[in-house]
Amino acid sequence: MARLGLKDITVSYGTNGKRTTALHNINLNIEDGDFVSLIGPSGCGKSTLLDLVAGLRTPSSGQVLIDGHEICGPGPDRGMVFQDYSLFPWMSALENVRFAVEHSWARTDKDESLEIANRYLDVVGLSSFRHKYPNTLSGGMRQRLAIARMFAMNPEIFLMDEPFGALDSLNRVFMQDLLVRLWSKDAKRKTVLFVTHDVDEAILLSDKVVVMTPTPGKIKEVVKVPFSRPRKRQSLFVSQDYIILRSKLLARFSEEMQKDLEKQEKELITSQMH
Repeated sequence: MARLGLKDITVSYGTNGKRTTALHNINLNIEDGDFVSLIGPSGCGKSTLLDLVAGLRTPSSGQVLIDGHEICGPGPDRGMVFQDYSLFPWMSALENVRFAVEHSWARTDKDESLEIANRYLDVVGLSSFRHKYPNTLSGGMRQRLAIARMFAMNPEIFLMDEPFGALDSLNRVFMQDLLVRLWSKDAKRKTVLFVTHDVDEAILLSDKVVVMTPTPGKIKEVVKVPFSRPRKRQSLFVSQDYIILRSKLLARFSEEMQKDLEKQEKELITSQMH
């Protein structure tokens, strides 16, 4: 049985006269411990899909299943990392992580939550910044703090919505390597659903890459990444197999982007005619 299952998912919103379908007939199974990336044009429903799995919204039809059971809202078995960090600005780095630990899995032991928070701040290299507030940290440091918070909460499923999209290239490389290192060293690897617009990032991190179509978002193709772990980007990026896979994904991505542009042009022409 799949760890995470999306069964016949459709999401629509708006009034009956003007309904928009964001996702249509999504079917996807993700096995326990798999790292799966979603790529596709902006607005194709990738973030909506994460919200569904997080339990932050419900589908118009279909089911989101975890271990075969339909979810009915947020739960401590799922953790989420956003592009904008979503940290509490009035709490220090330590307090942000400790608060999350204390409010997950019904932990009440103050000493235990403090030890866990300090341990993960040390793991991500923020131990000397534990008493700093988020607005005093750089973007890369804030994202490290968000990653530390998620690992400290110890959910079964990680949901990551373009977590490195706003970072510069050096911080992005550092964070990719940090994420894979923490994920790989866990005795029981977590299941990860990761949204990105970066094909190279998707290949480097993932076991599978899901290519989505423009709105209404559908799954065009699920591509298996054949490279063994650990992956060294210096040798991976110049290998012939990598170049072929990257070209394939870029072609799929470009096809969907072109369709999206053509659709927008038709809609613009139609609106001008009326």
